[in-house]
Formats: sequence, C-alpha cells, structure tokens
Amino acid sequence: MNEVLDGTESVSYRPGREFAERLDAEDPLADLRTRFELPRGEDGEPLVYLCGNSLGLMPSRARSMVVEELDDWGKLAVEGHFESERPWYDYHELFRERGARLVGARPGEVVMMNSLTVNLHLLMISFYRPEGRRTKVLMEHGAFPSDTYAVRSHIAARGVDPESALVRCAPREGEDLLRTEDIEAMIREAGEELALVMLGGVNFRTGQLLDMQRITAAAHEVGARAGFDLAHAAGNVPLELHDWNVDFACWCSYKYLNAGPGALAGAFVHERHGSDPGLHRFAGWWGNDPTTRFKMQELDEFVPSPGADGWQLSNPPILSAAPLLASLELFDEVGMEALSRKSRLLTGYLEYLLDERLGGAGHTVITPRQPRERGCQLSVRVHERPRERFEQLRPAGVVCDFRHPDVIRLAPVPMYTSFGDVYRTAEILGGA
Repeated sequence: MNEVLDGTESVSYRPGREFAERLDAEDPLADLRTRFELPRGEDGEPLVYLCGNSLGLMPSRARSMVVEELDDWGKLAVEGHFESERPWYDYHELFRERGARLVGARPGEVVMMNSLTVNLHLLMISFYRPEGRRTKVLMEHGAFPSDTYAVRSHIAARGVDPESALVRCAPREGEDLLRTEDIEAMIREAGEELALVMLGGVNFRTGQLLDMQRITAAAHEVGARAGFDLAHAAGNVPLELHDWNVDFACWCSYKYLNAGPGALAGAFVHERHGSDPGLHRFAGWWGNDPTTRFKMQELDEFVPSPGADGWQLSNPPILSAAPLLASLELFDEVGMEALSRKSRLLTGYLEYLLDERLGGAGHTVITPRQPRERGCQLSVRVHERPRERFEQLRPAGVVCDFRHPDVIRLAPVPMYTSFGDVYRTAEILGGA
C-alpha cells in the first residue's frame, strides 16, 4: 500500500477496480469533468486523455464564449470595443486578478498576451542586461528547445559568445533529476559573471518541480536576476511568484490552462520592476499609459503603463482570449488548492498502480517520488520496446505522448481525469 497525504487525512491505495470507483464516487470535483469536451473513440466512449501537459481539453463554455464575441463583432463592428458584453478595449483587464491568483501574484503583476516565446523575448530585453563581466545565463541541460533558442539568440544579439556565456546545470551522472544544491553551487561559482538564471519551473520531460524560491534567492545573492518558464507549472502546481521574489516568468495557456491550440500566453513581472518606467523594454501602443494611448500622432514618447501591462505591444486578440477566460473562470471557481489536492491523489494513485502492475524491472518512474517535487505528470522510462509499447496505448483508448528515446509521459489532469481513467491506464500499460 502507498500512503499519500491529501491535505486532511492519509489515504491507503488499493489495487482493485472497486477502489477507483470509490474514489470517483467520493471526489468533490468529479462534476468538473462534465464541463469539458471529452475526445471519444470509434465506439463513442470517452478516451482516457492523459495529454493535458501537451494540449488541455476544451472547456464546454469556450465554444459559446467565442460565438458571443463573433456575434458582437457581427452586430456592433467597431463599436464592440466599448459596447459589447465584454468590451474589447479593456478585455485584457478581465485576466488581471484571475491571472494573478493563478500564479501567486498581486494584481498588476500579470498580463495575458502574445505567445510564450514572444513573451520570453520581450522579458529578456528587460532582464538580460549583460555588462562588463556579468554576461552569463544559467539554464538547465535539456531545456525546452524554444527556450534555448531564445536565450542563445539574445546572448548573440548583445554581442556575447553563446558558447562561453551559456552555462548549463545537469543531473549528476546516472541520475535524471536536478538537485537544488547543485544549482545553487553553480550560481555561486558563476558569481559576479552571472546575469540571469533562466529555468523551466517544471521540466517538460521529467515532470520535476524546481524549488524556485531557493533558486531565486541564490541568484539574487550574487546580483543576478531569476526568471522561469512556467509552461508546465501554471495551472498544474501552486505558485507564489510574488512572495518568492521571482523577477519575471512566462507561460503558455494551452496545456494545463485549457485555452486551446496556440492560445494567448501569460507573463509575470514583479511589482518592483513594473513600477520602474525606466526599465529597458520593447514598446508598443497597448503598453502605453492608457490615459494618453489615443493621442496617437500627438505624442512620440512611450510612457509605460504601470505593472506588467507596460510590456504589452498590441491590443488583445479577442477570439483567442475568450477560451482562456472560459478556462480561468473554472480555476477561479474551484481554486488551485482543491485542484492540487486532487492532483496529488490522482498522480499518487497512478504511481502506485504502475508499481503494482509493471514492477521495478520493466519501468522506472523518473519523476520525483515526493508529491511536493512534482505536478500531475509522471514520466515513465520503459526499458524494453518503449516505442512499441507506447504505440499500443492509443488503439486501446489511452491518449498520452512519448519523448525519445524511451519515456512515456502520463498526465492525469485533476479537472477532467477520473480515478477510473487512471486505473484503466495502468491496466492497459501493464498488459501492453
């Protein structure tokens, strides 16, 4: 038996289907599943969808919210900027407090805009400022490629050699996970040459959740700044970006935030930076002080809006923003605390079943075993015929994904994954 603390009591897992049915019957969030569009197989039955770490399911309300905006566009045309049900002019303000609550920020520290990598580029203009010997950037080995491309391009654009300025922290030999003490040691070693720490808050391949508070403190001790890619963290794990004193962060919203393919992304800028109008940035008219935004040709000087809003370039894409609003309304209704509680139970149950059915010889869970060091994703290294075993899952009704050469990623998202789904997955994977 495996025991996991669900926040109020200790739960002992059991191996049979009846236990999964009992957990579903007692799940206070079970009805959330009915508020999503579930993909179905050829038999019309819902598939087991464990791929929310790649693309979240569609909230049912998203369809009607997009149609409402289309209707307003058709009826009101340009007047929709101020006269629609949700006026387009200040639509981004609908995310001000919702977005802040999502990542543990204060209102004004979060803005939803652009895509993740665009936001990373915009924020690095402000927070990677190489000067003298302070030119280095610390990243993790095996970071998501887009982050690596963005960082290397910024280093080169500032006239610095990426080969010497990019420092990578890696797991110890024979290990899959980063150790916080090793990251801290590398930060101290780089010292006054370090300009920026830029890491993924949750690693996309292993599912490891980093200690962002400790890493940020270590960066600040040597005079560097700390930023994080939260693509696999936002909506997945509890975050306290303001209290952790993180300088900046960015994330997409098509994974755990269920806002649709290529959805509007998010950015966090700590208020101590958002209140600094002199901080270097790329400017656009929607980031300008709204009191003078429409003076157009009368003013050439950019006066940034206070807070993260000052990093905006253009007015928000309403048809892309509407599904995000539909999703964040659900997050607000339920709260990250309740979602995290269920996530720990779901992921712990999947881990227990995999250990029971596959045994240590056939697989290795490379995601941390401690719930506080992960979100809902379990990355499973399959030792024999990994690709073949993965390809047997989709025909059996399980949607997940594969990372070369031997890792199957399984993400039981608490908003729409049932305990029965988890049981069925382990049953199928065990027989594959």
